[in-house]
Amino acid sequence: MPLYRYDSYNRRGGKAAGTIDAATLEAAKELLRGQGLMPISVVEVAGDKGQSFIAGLLEKPVDVKTVILFTKQLSVLLRSAVPLLQAIELLVDQFDGKFKRVLISIKDAIKTGEPFARELAKHPKIFSNVYVQLVKAGEASGKLEPILDRLVTYLEKSEETKKKVAKALRSPLMTLSFSVLVIIGLLTVLVPKLTAMFIAMKKELPLPTQILIAISNFLTGNYEILIVSVLIIGFSFTYWKSTPKGKYQWDNWMLRLPLTSYFSQTKVVVEFSKTLGMLMESGVNLSEALDIVCNIVENKVLTVKLNRARDNIIKEGKIAKYLNETGIFPKIALYLISTGEQSGKLGQMLLTVGDDYEVELSELSDSLTEKINPLMTVFMALVVGFIVLSVFMPMMSMGDMVK
Repeated sequence: MPLYRYDSYNRRGGKAAGTIDAATLEAAKELLRGQGLMPISVVEVAGDKGQSFIAGLLEKPVDVKTVILFTKQLSVLLRSAVPLLQAIELLVDQFDGKFKRVLISIKDAIKTGEPFARELAKHPKIFSNVYVQLVKAGEASGKLEPILDRLVTYLEKSEETKKKVAKALRSPLMTLSFSVLVIIGLLTVLVPKLTAMFIAMKKELPLPTQILIAISNFLTGNYEILIVSVLIIGFSFTYWKSTPKGKYQWDNWMLRLPLTSYFSQTKVVVEFSKTLGMLMESGVNLSEALDIVCNIVENKVLTVKLNRARDNIIKEGKIAKYLNETGIFPKIALYLISTGEQSGKLGQMLLTVGDDYEVELSELSDSLTEKINPLMTVFMALVVGFIVLSVFMPMMSMGDMVK
């Protein structure tokens, strides 16, 4: 139903303002009168129908921080014995934009008797499959509030891990990009100005200087072609990587490089262990939990291996045995998982494995940044040093001629 913003007078003659959802404008006014309010103005302010196509494109997407805040506040209200429907009604005015409209649609559906988890599943870009399944388990068990607390911890730690991984990759790329820009600037601005002076010397230039001039002439003489080529290559690579075959091939290459291979596999161990452990601890059955976990793994090569293991685990129920066959999980992790199977505490042990390797992944991210940044600095120093040497060699020759 649409959302209406109203200004009104209450029974004491004071002004009251707020929002109310109703099927029509007249229905909104009737609801306000039923609450003892005298409407002054009632205007529709939300609703997907009223949103233009351009506004939808420009609208900011719902981020993880918003979902975490919503989950925290909902957990607090439920812990305070506030019913679910009333809790969501209270939270509607705490948000704006797309997420507010989503909450309104969820609230309206719950009023008609629809399950909370089913309505969350209608918004997969906002609420992940893991989120929906945990809420579903919480509704079925009557323990929604503690599961929401667990979800908050899961979302916060997952977001923190993603940020650390992104930071580990972003820092070297920024350094490399800056180095390339500096080098291009020297080759296209400084070197051309010196080239005329070198030619006027009418003396054979050193080989490094000849190479430098050739590179500079190529860049300044073909920059239009180079820019178009870079754009074409970039778009082509992005499209290729978005295809199933391209994504699979790229992930396969990432697993062949020593550093990225260990990084990718450790990330999968963390995601698989923590998510599966949390789902099992929340009462989700093993088959559904494995389906969810296998679908959240980003590396498609590893996804194929996990899906193969999932089928065998569902048939025989031996998790550690078939995870070992994937070649992804370290021996210590497999031993702990096997111990959890034998002791009947598999969920807790999976969470322990996930926490342990999450710490290792964090340390690996920091180590990666510390190692790559000096390498990028050395690379830049070597290239800039070559340019400086190529420039000064003929200038030194010119000084000898003057003497």
